[in-house]
Amino acid sequence: MFTIKTLNKISPAGLKILDQDQYAVTGDAENEDGILVRSADMHAYEFPQNLLAIARAGAGTNNIPIARCSEAGIAVFNTPGANANAVKELVLCALLLSSRDILGGVEWVRTQAMTEGVDVAAVVEKGKSAFVGPEVYRKTLGVIGLGAIGALVCNIGLSLGMEVYGYDPFLSVDAALRLDRHIHVVKDVSELYRQADYITLHVPCNDATRGSINADAISRMKDGVRIINLARGELVCDGDMIAALESGKVSRYVTDFPNNTIALAKNVVAIPHLGASTPESEDNCAVMAAQELREYLENGNIKNSVNLPTLEQEWSGTARVCIIHRNIPAMLSSITSILSQDGVNVENLTNKSKKDYAYTVVDLNTSVGEDVLSEIRAVDGVLRVRLIRR
Repeated sequence: MFTIKTLNKISPAGLKILDQDQYAVTGDAENEDGILVRSADMHAYEFPQNLLAIARAGAGTNNIPIARCSEAGIAVFNTPGANANAVKELVLCALLLSSRDILGGVEWVRTQAMTEGVDVAAVVEKGKSAFVGPEVYRKTLGVIGLGAIGALVCNIGLSLGMEVYGYDPFLSVDAALRLDRHIHVVKDVSELYRQADYITLHVPCNDATRGSINADAISRMKDGVRIINLARGELVCDGDMIAALESGKVSRYVTDFPNNTIALAKNVVAIPHLGASTPESEDNCAVMAAQELREYLENGNIKNSVNLPTLEQEWSGTARVCIIHRNIPAMLSSITSILSQDGVNVENLTNKSKKDYAYTVVDLNTSVGEDVLSEIRAVDGVLRVRLIRR
């Protein structure tokens, strides 16, 4: 029986994935084997001894202490692509909100209707010119980040009759295959800045991307550019953005991450973090997170981990040893030597690495005792060892 702790409300569609005969799922679990989380801040969370995995029902993992998890041998999963359609639809909305002052016009009409003696039908014909804006048709859209969401945004841009430029220094083969052949994929983001009338961000926030939309970047963009940020607030330097909005260099900034500074700035459309806030998206994220957690706990297989490599191995023995370790030389020889000395036959072995960490799965034709597992744990660089019996 595995114990799973939920740190946020998780969609029942995901919880159904975890068989009640094998999983006890509760919000007040202790010494849990796994955690399902959405937005709860875990940076001060004290990891219990049993904790093996954290599955985040969403794409971003800024709320999880990834480095500390890696050192503790805890796998961290996210759900890339599960909320892609929801975000794509909000980008479509944001494109229109950035072009036409729809919100300003709606508020103005409400004000007129609340003013005594005003004939709304008459005044709107005279006042509507204050809220006009350009069409997106035949304009150029720049998409920074071409993952699951970015690819959908690129393709919908084409459907709107826009010229589309995409930039992603880490473009994968799978992502490239999702892109329409008419999209201009550039190797230099400056080229995208020069061409785009609208720029939308779809990258994670990390040391390389944090604050990347700053005064220097904006200076390389077209005058009057419209910028959409439904990815992470920290990607944009608020002070530089406000200065650009005041000068007119940026016509409109749509953000899904308002704060006290940016929400009141000129020509900002601040949305209350609605990117993935659809019932369909919440179901998709919960289902994917639960599936990832179940597969790892029951079989040791890893898919969509942010700190450990992808490794999926078919069972070929009666027991499986799963080892999280540092990505250092001679690790495999140390592991297999211990098994050999104890007379254990290896049926299959897979080793994968991801930056500083690696993961090894060893299928055996017989189970092993705690003494063998302790020997493996004692190897320098080994962070976590567990045995799964079929």
